[in-house]
Amino acid sequence: MMLDRESREQCQRWSRSQLGQYQLQRLNDLLERVRRENAFYQRKLAQAPRRIESLADLDAIPLSTKSEWISEASDGVALHHSYPMARYRRYHRTSGTRGRPMVVLDTDEDWDWWLATWQYVLDACQIEESDRVLMAFSFGPFIGFWSAHDACLRRRCMVIPSGGMPTAARIELIRSARPSVLFSTPTYAIHLGQEAERRGQSLKDANLRCVFVAGEPGGSVPSVRATIEKLYGAQVMDHAGATEIGPWGFGSKDGLALHIIETEFIAEFLPIRSDNALTSEKVESLRRSDLRELVLTSLGRTGAPVIRYRTGDLVRPVYAMDANSTSAGSTQFVRLEGGVVGRADDMFVVRGVNVFPSSIDALVREFPDLGEYRMTLTRAGALDELLLEVEDPKHEPARIAERLLNRLQLRVEVVDVPEGSLPKSEGKSRRIVDRR
Repeated sequence: MMLDRESREQCQRWSRSQLGQYQLQRLNDLLERVRRENAFYQRKLAQAPRRIESLADLDAIPLSTKSEWISEASDGVALHHSYPMARYRRYHRTSGTRGRPMVVLDTDEDWDWWLATWQYVLDACQIEESDRVLMAFSFGPFIGFWSAHDACLRRRCMVIPSGGMPTAARIELIRSARPSVLFSTPTYAIHLGQEAERRGQSLKDANLRCVFVAGEPGGSVPSVRATIEKLYGAQVMDHAGATEIGPWGFGSKDGLALHIIETEFIAEFLPIRSDNALTSEKVESLRRSDLRELVLTSLGRTGAPVIRYRTGDLVRPVYAMDANSTSAGSTQFVRLEGGVVGRADDMFVVRGVNVFPSSIDALVREFPDLGEYRMTLTRAGALDELLLEVEDPKHEPARIAERLLNRLQLRVEVVDVPEGSLPKSEGKSRRIVDRR
């Protein structure tokens, strides 16, 4: 059911106790339904209690992982679907950046839930019926901005697609159609803005008031935000979601965090655990940090239920201290400082220093004139080594290496490469070459 804006804002002012009771009722309703309709969870929940009496007892329900849902014999369709194929209307695949793509399907009911949940995200971005929204995305089977597209239509915005267009054509379209909001990945927003500058067609005067970014970390990283804001002269708003989970987060007002939409998702924050993807060295390093692994339960999706799902995302959660102190328009939903910091399986250790790709991205974006970049990992004996290639118009890679050394206490070889020589993507960027 889609709530009106006043009701959504009221939900965000609930106390933690009120919110917990609401989540508990939704969770038990979900458990009852999946036990009745979903063969995968009938097996998985066989030893779990029929009802959960308190959210403190969530660990009585087993965790879920993506690897459980993937089968070579299923044409890539995830195994946790509830119904026969004929009942589903939406077909999407995960991006495949971490292995084989996984197909996730949605019923009409589930897609309505996606769009209703997206309204929280659009509220945070203050998108109104009068807005014109341009989607800088290819619109393939990856979920991308399909749900954003339909959610904006439901809000009665004008939506301008640009699938299949080269960057130059998108620049022309932005300047002629004059959208007020641009949807893009952070990486492509930077590339698009830089290319417009190179062509003498700056997008600062193109009527955009907001650049809405998703698909990869960056929207809650100060240096990335500053780069985008400078290129467009517009506000930057972050969002987080996933094909298999749903649209779970929206950017904070200060732009430095994500909020989880807790009316539709139960969030847990687990200490880093050992598994096959992590070496003992990585586990020990992560345990010494204040990072936690984000685990999510989607409360409104029954065609492909997600119950205690290990996202692999690493976050720093902060809860509001006092519901009575909430000002109008703010939220009590849990805050993730810095957004999604990284992933446990992304972290690498270079000469004893823990490095996340997002930390390299943040430092690179402190140099707004830089174009694309690429990281290459190699191994010399027992040690990992990092090479950073950058498209640097100033041809001064030493200044970047110095910043990395001062900030991360890490000596990195930085090499200047010709402009346009590194691959670019309008979807999730793939900037790591692992030759270890």
